[in-house]
Amino acid sequence: MSFIRPEVAAGLFRWREVIAAASSAAVALWLISRGGVVLVALGLGLLAFALPWAVMAWRRLRFQQGGSAPGIVTVTEAQIAYLGPRVGGFVGLPDLSEVHLLTLRGRRVWQLRQTNGTALHIPVEAAGADALFDAFATLPGLDTAALVAALGSEVPSDSKVVALNAANRLIWARSGSGMVRR
Repeated sequence: MSFIRPEVAAGLFRWREVIAAASSAAVALWLISRGGVVLVALGLGLLAFALPWAVMAWRRLRFQQGGSAPGIVTVTEAQIAYLGPRVGGFVGLPDLSEVHLLTLRGRRVWQLRQTNGTALHIPVEAAGADALFDAFATLPGLDTAALVAALGSEVPSDSKVVALNAANRLIWARSGSGMVRR
């Protein structure tokens, strides 16, 4: 028998990394307040670790999208795999040339374009899609704050309207890939 309601437990589980980072920062501030050279140095070191962790945990939390879409996303080493009911595929992070956020008929989809021109489409709400944040964060020159901000807006003002109530927003492109940007 659990004394915590299931929806509260689910909310705490979703916020677990932010809570852990904030708790580490609180312990660091407590150590600093105790005084003394050793405790202040230890507290400052812990605070230097906890603050960037809290920022990344907050961005990772905002990256997670509610809802459900068909398919499963897995990230293994440097390879992203999407297995959907009708389509799917694999893309290696070194082969990735562009990351787009598409809005097609009200549903948002990641378009991962490879250097050979093929593209993999992954729904934002697919199971395991939250693992894409860490994979995208390893891309050279990607701004994680801009990535999270793109997910927060429905249709950005600088988007290119394609057809069928669709929007295409370029999130990241590999520099020097020889591809022409649209």
